Amino acid sequence: MTYTTQMDAAKKGIVTPQMQAVAAKEKMDVAVLRALIAEGKVVVPANKNHVSLSPEGVGTGLRTKINVNLGVSKDCCDIDLELTKAKKAIELKAEAIMDLSCFGKTQEFRRKLVAMSSAMIGTVPMYDAVGMLGKDLKEITVDEFFAVVERHAEDGVDFMTIHCGMNRKTAERVKKNKRLTNIVSRGGSLLFAWMELNNRENPFYEYYDRLLDLCEKYDITLSLGDACRPGSIQDSTDPAQIEELITLGELTKRAWARNVQVMIEGPGHMALNEIAANMLLEKKLCHGAPFYVLGPVVTDVAPGYDHITSAIGGAIAAASGADFLCYVTPAEHLRLPNLDDIKEGIIAARIAAHAADIAKGIPGAREWDNQMSAARADVDFSRMIALAMDPEKAGKYRQESQPECEDTCTMCGKMCPMKNMKKVLNGEELSII
Repeated sequence: MTYTTQMDAAKKGIVTPQMQAVAAKEKMDVAVLRALIAEGKVVVPANKNHVSLSPEGVGTGLRTKINVNLGVSKDCCDIDLELTKAKKAIELKAEAIMDLSCFGKTQEFRRKLVAMSSAMIGTVPMYDAVGMLGKDLKEITVDEFFAVVERHAEDGVDFMTIHCGMNRKTAERVKKNKRLTNIVSRGGSLLFAWMELNNRENPFYEYYDRLLDLCEKYDITLSLGDACRPGSIQDSTDPAQIEELITLGELTKRAWARNVQVMIEGPGHMALNEIAANMLLEKKLCHGAPFYVLGPVVTDVAPGYDHITSAIGGAIAAASGADFLCYVTPAEHLRLPNLDDIKEGIIAARIAAHAADIAKGIPGAREWDNQMSAARADVDFSRMIALAMDPEKAGKYRQESQPECEDTCTMCGKMCPMKNMKKVLNGEELSII
């Protein structure tokens, strides 16, 4: 029996090699996984042309995944450096990389990235349109927009963020309901501008079936972008954001009818007390489709530390139902991240994802923590470092400050409660002088 997409296969009762790989990673019965894919509650982004891919699943019952953003721009156009960042991201166990390139030899970089990456690759074709076509935004035609999408698909991209829900009705909501930060989505703002300049409907909304044709042909997972995501905590959960989310829910059903896999993108900047409600809204309005959140950043006053503000929000979001976290680095809002920023952002996002997986009861999540706690109870520093999410940093900190006694640290020394409790409970003599 033949199939066109992972969702098509799942609906037909076919277990694909990609499903088998994901089920093994997740320690899940493949029949359960297949049923979730058929329902649209799990996606397995896997372009037919991405031969180096190690498939991952995103959605209900699975580990929370993280995404890393990188790519070349006019101000920072070093392809080799961005490829080095991508290799570091894969080394640090990021499951996805989004190429946000918008200038220069974007296709050359994209093809090299897809060829070397075992992680799933995402793009935002709208970013590439102006740079690739070399035309003013107003002059780009509908056919040219779709040509860019197809080029990305041919190059092996596994998922694409396309802001299909930014239609003229949503645009009116933006204009009628003044925001503190307007539209902060780069792709969303470009589409909004194109619509206003040409007095036309969003081509990806108007010709949505044409987009679905391409997604079905290459098995692209459609990441329905949130053009109206809040760029400040003041703008969250406002009429424009909710208007767009309702539209995305409608577009989700249309995609599923064509066997196209769908993720929904979400906020953004958001106060702590609104996060759980927003996760519930997305799952309800978008029929349980996987939710991909950009943070959320929970306060706007910490530039230089937004990997932390994002991790706080990301942990709450994922524990409340989000499935996929986009990392944020310390350089967010300030500049393109360097290698050190990439690492800080990835570790922060992984901490958030893992903390949420413990809360959600994902199989194996708590076991890792229990192993670390056992190593601490045994005062086994070598084992603690090996189990650490970032063994390199843990090992460096241990080496920088050596204790008098090897089985303690310089915080407690001979007063180490782990060491002393073990001795007392074993009936041994105790000396802390």
